[in-house]
Amino acid sequence: MRNKNAQNVQNASPAPGKVSSLLAALLLGGAAVPATAADLLQVYRQALDNDPQFLAARHQLDAGREKEAQGLSGLLPTLGVAGNTQWNDVDRELRGSSAAPIKAKYNSNGYTATLTQPLFRWQNIVSYQQGKMQAAQAEAQFAQARQDVILRVATAYFDVLLAEVNLSSLQAQKKAIAQQLEQAKKNFEVGTATIVDTHEAQSRFDLATAQEIAADSELEIKRRALEVIIGRDPGSLALVREKVVLDPPQPPAMKPWLEAAEKDAIAVQLQQLALEIADKEVSRSRGGHYPTLDAVVARGNASQTAALPTLGGGIAPGFETNSTTAALQLNIPIFQGGYVNSKTREAAANREAARQQLEAARRNAAQAARQAYLGVSNGTAQVGALRAALVSSQSSLESNKLGYEVGVRINIDVLNAEQQVYVTRRDLARAFHDTLLSQLKLKAAVGTLEEDDLAKINALLQQ
Repeated sequence: MRNKNAQNVQNASPAPGKVSSLLAALLLGGAAVPATAADLLQVYRQALDNDPQFLAARHQLDAGREKEAQGLSGLLPTLGVAGNTQWNDVDRELRGSSAAPIKAKYNSNGYTATLTQPLFRWQNIVSYQQGKMQAAQAEAQFAQARQDVILRVATAYFDVLLAEVNLSSLQAQKKAIAQQLEQAKKNFEVGTATIVDTHEAQSRFDLATAQEIAADSELEIKRRALEVIIGRDPGSLALVREKVVLDPPQPPAMKPWLEAAEKDAIAVQLQQLALEIADKEVSRSRGGHYPTLDAVVARGNASQTAALPTLGGGIAPGFETNSTTAALQLNIPIFQGGYVNSKTREAAANREAARQQLEAARRNAAQAARQAYLGVSNGTAQVGALRAALVSSQSSLESNKLGYEVGVRINIDVLNAEQQVYVTRRDLARAFHDTLLSQLKLKAAVGTLEEDDLAKINALLQQ
């Protein structure tokens, strides 16, 4: 009986030559992929069209670009027209005179068109410079949003794949435990094993069932998280190709990555612009003490529609007057209650705060680059080690199954070996996906993450 069961177990176990295929199947999620499965690039492009955060960033870019035009407006001419119409009811009497009082009702009208060209307004000049910097800041913020959507899509995508791997591995483990439970029951019936073996197998089977329910729920949560980004059910997703080889970071040294991050990270660029804007704000605030000079040209018209009697008894006809003036207007502020000095001190304090925030951004960028670099380099080595560990744990499981059949291993040994295979499969999938994400995060840390980087990872997937 034992020899027959041992032969059946040996025939059911995968041959050593099939271990690599089994590993690939587990890494891919353990299921065939439909030809219509969406790949990473397709999901990313869906996000560009449907992700509310990215669409909001696109509109914020349009708004930020207007800062330059708004700053320029302070240096360009302004033209304004003012008009009035007035109804007059006059009753005028000259005191001490026998002349008849003057009574008249008439309408008077007028308008003035004024063209003003600033010749020197320091605050307006600085505001224009700030506007250009704010427009550049908006461009950098949009670049940050584009990197962010790449990372969010990739993270959500691989979270789904990892959840699928976890569920399929648990299902495979549960199936194996069920076989072991059935074997333990048969052995107990024929008297070759104790009831303890059955209870141990039943306990592991119940635990695997509970874990399967939790894993199925986790998969649904991850799929809905991806749906939030792309605005639709993601459907089937393309999986990782068999025998994928992960490349180490290039250049292979950490220092160049740290230096690039401290200089070129988008967060650093944004904070550098914020410091420059804060520095200009100090200059603009000081400009409250500076004189302003404008060229002003005005064209006016005044008219009266009715003739009026005069005190001398004559009649003054209605009139229309046109006038044109051209002038230079100089305004010299002397004292404004200390407002300008206070605003200058405030701007100087904000500039120093921006300087410290820039230093913090540099340090954070370097730390992000360091973590991502180690994630890639160590993750690549970890994936290799876990691949070897999976082969070893699978071999150990086969040996324990065979040993149990011939009586040199107990049931708990087989169950522990089953658990080890599952844990190794899960850890391998997580290490693999984390390493791919670290590759993207490393590029983001130095400000160079683009769609082409996503395309390179997408090339590792299969339909």
